[in-house]
Amino acid sequence: MSGTDYRKELICEGPVVILVEPQLGENIGMVARAMANFGLFELRLVNPRDGWPNERANAAASRADHVIEATRVYEDLPGAIADLQYIVATTARQRDMLKDVLNPTEVSSILRRAHDENTRTGILFGRERWGLHNEEIALADVMVTFPVNPAFASLNIAQAVLLMSYEWMRSGQGELNESAFRAPDSEIAGKSDLQNFFNHLEGALEDAKYYYPEARRERMTNNLRSIFTHAGLKQQELQTLHGVVAALERRWLEKRNKKTK
Repeated sequence: MSGTDYRKELICEGPVVILVEPQLGENIGMVARAMANFGLFELRLVNPRDGWPNERANAAASRADHVIEATRVYEDLPGAIADLQYIVATTARQRDMLKDVLNPTEVSSILRRAHDENTRTGILFGRERWGLHNEEIALADVMVTFPVNPAFASLNIAQAVLLMSYEWMRSGQGELNESAFRAPDSEIAGKSDLQNFFNHLEGALEDAKYYYPEARRERMTNNLRSIFTHAGLKQQELQTLHGVVAALERRWLEKRNKKTK
């Protein structure tokens, strides 16, 4: 359908779209087009296979030039979400994680409320062939899955972005669920601050020999990250937790020093 009208104001707002290790330039271009259709504009790529910029992406974007030209590339996912405060991870299958799984309409209401409160948000989309790893989903606040035919559930990345982009725009055209997202009393901690806390906590747990048996380390780490990510911690709360971990570290060090004397 042809509907481009450059005389009208271009809508550019909403959550950041993050593609983790996308492969085909054509897919990235179709993602940019889907975003532009529904007012999203900020696209981030984590380690794209074929590099960036990409001529095939430009061709497939169908004049979504403002999205393509503003696209930013990151070496890893923590860097791509460091300045964001609320993250949604898309998944096509159930995960064994302590994290809410919502549908696109529910998630879009939350994202709209967050946007209205100037909270920086993002939506994670995984690799074309196998999606997101568990350790990547552990960095998100909630998961979203699409109601699809269980016998034919495969969506390509552009379709998934299109569905979320559509729900995003639709969320701004009616009444929102007032309880979906409350304005924070203080600023929600950014993902970079949360990552710093993870580093602090996991380093302390490593020193305390928490990760046992070794074969369960990855699952234990992901579960811990999910707990603190799901909590929607504010800056002040995160500082308190840093203090708690530091106090436990000091106590552990004192006990260890007494034993070695």
